[in-house]
Amino acid sequence: MRAAEGLRTELLAHCYRMLGSADDAEDLVQETYLRAWHSYDRFEGRASLRTWLYRIATTVCLRALEQRARRPLPSALGAPSDDPDQELTPEPSVHWLQPIADTRLDADPAAAAVSRESIRLAFVAALQHLPARQRAVLILRDVLRWRATEVADLLETSTAAVNSALQRARARLAEVRLSEADLIEPTAPDQRALLDQFVAAFEGADVQRLTALLRDDAIVEMPPYSTWYAGADRCGRVLLRCNEGPGHLWLLPTRANRQPAYAVWKREPDGIYQSYAVLVLTLDVSGIAHVTAFLDPDLVATFGFPREIDPLTALEHRTMEGAI
Repeated sequence: MRAAEGLRTELLAHCYRMLGSADDAEDLVQETYLRAWHSYDRFEGRASLRTWLYRIATTVCLRALEQRARRPLPSALGAPSDDPDQELTPEPSVHWLQPIADTRLDADPAAAAVSRESIRLAFVAALQHLPARQRAVLILRDVLRWRATEVADLLETSTAAVNSALQRARARLAEVRLSEADLIEPTAPDQRALLDQFVAAFEGADVQRLTALLRDDAIVEMPPYSTWYAGADRCGRVLLRCNEGPGHLWLLPTRANRQPAYAVWKREPDGIYQSYAVLVLTLDVSGIAHVTAFLDPDLVATFGFPREIDPLTALEHRTMEGAI
């Protein structure tokens, strides 16, 4: 079973696509290995170890989804709001889609290139619109490139049923996927410049500068709030509603779902910066197209960052950044 450990990160990505939760995916990967360990003496080697583990993982995910509701983003639940100043009320009853840190995924550049589009936030959010078995069929066929006969064997159904499910899944995905799939990302230097400007505007509470960085049709959503916004002016204003002025928020760059992201801390009255949110950005050559602000302080720790930072550490980090 030592060889199986090398497959852990791709199994994690598979379970994450199925569930939309990095935490649940970790639990089910652990369950997959536990089941594999207990049944390894019955592994006959007719399929590869990788295929065998994917069979177990998919079955585990399908059983888990029988007891779980889909994990949406706010934009899947209704129309955008036209009032960026309205009072926001969290929806604690909704189990929201979660981002996943790139550090929890396979760091191999070749693997990253293959899996990039299939792990992006918009794609995983779109998968949540599919029934569990359709979701499994589409992932196995279109992401992992399994043959229809292999999928039929796993799901204990016919090849015709698999092909039919795949057609329905593709059609549904085409209906709900946002135009982000067709965005042309800026070059690396332009992306770095855009992101630097975003941090400066966000931390500086400069709503005019921030709005100028957003596409005219930009979208901002902020789970656990079900309210979301479209349009640069509204999005710029709502993004900075929580910012009381320069120095109130502090950002550090990271990566989530193979996209630019930021961990965010908010300064409390005692001066300590407490974890506040994770922002995931979608960029194209005309600006920032989408910001998903996951307002969950606990998420910051899952990206490997501390929950709190003292002002001196923040100042030292900023000084080091300026010297680079």
